[in-house]
Amino acid sequence: MTKTTPPAPRDLLELGGSVWLKSGGETLGGAARIALLAAIRDTGSITAAAKAVGMSYKAAWDAIDTMNNLAGEPLVASATGGRGGGGTKLTASALRIIDTYQAVEREHRKFLRRVGEAIEGFEDDWRLIGRLGLRTSARNQLAGKVTKIRRGAVNDEIELGLPGGQTIVAVVTHESTETLGLTEGSDAFALIKASWVMLMEDAPAKLSARNQLRGTVASVTRGAVNAEVTLSLDDATTVTAIITNQSVDTLGLAPGQKAVAVVKASSVIIGVND
Repeated sequence: MTKTTPPAPRDLLELGGSVWLKSGGETLGGAARIALLAAIRDTGSITAAAKAVGMSYKAAWDAIDTMNNLAGEPLVASATGGRGGGGTKLTASALRIIDTYQAVEREHRKFLRRVGEAIEGFEDDWRLIGRLGLRTSARNQLAGKVTKIRRGAVNDEIELGLPGGQTIVAVVTHESTETLGLTEGSDAFALIKASWVMLMEDAPAKLSARNQLRGTVASVTRGAVNAEVTLSLDDATTVTAIITNQSVDTLGLAPGQKAVAVVKASSVIIGVND
């Protein structure tokens, strides 16, 4: 008769987590962007803050644009004298996010048990911090709410409302709609590569492209062949396009000029936070 040895008792599963991830000594996730916000708060200068956290000036501004987009509201107030001017300040929302993140950082080994009671509004702020830590190669990351879902024979058309009132439409498969749990009123974000964004003058035109986002040119950064053009849709949302220098000249694009960002619905990727 074979004797059966009972399995060794298992340790109880426990929930655990950390505030940031590290790979080769580099901080990943949300820590770098929160550190940038804290440095802006402490120095009152984007230039000084970028230097303090080891970012280039351009990388700092790219991060600020992305954070404003993902937050759905301004986190960094406009600086007097232009993008590099002095007197840069954080909004109340940004200050609260920093406080929330740092509190979780101090309490990270206990927060699963205590943080719900320790921090007022933690659930909403933590979801926002998760969006700020999103890492993707897509230059444009726009947060919003699903305002409409149109079912088709094969694909679904997802309409995402942005904070400033404009909308973005994406075409996804039925399976993607179900997998992402998309419903009207749910939070989601749109990912759009800068090379997929076309620009045109702000004038009446009939186009097959579903998305036509109106805004004001915030910056034009020229390279050897192409230029990076950032369009402000509102106080909190920007869209960046990569177009040729010749196109910049042809359209006469310059800061302050009205323009339209054109994006095909098939070029928009929809995502959600877990």
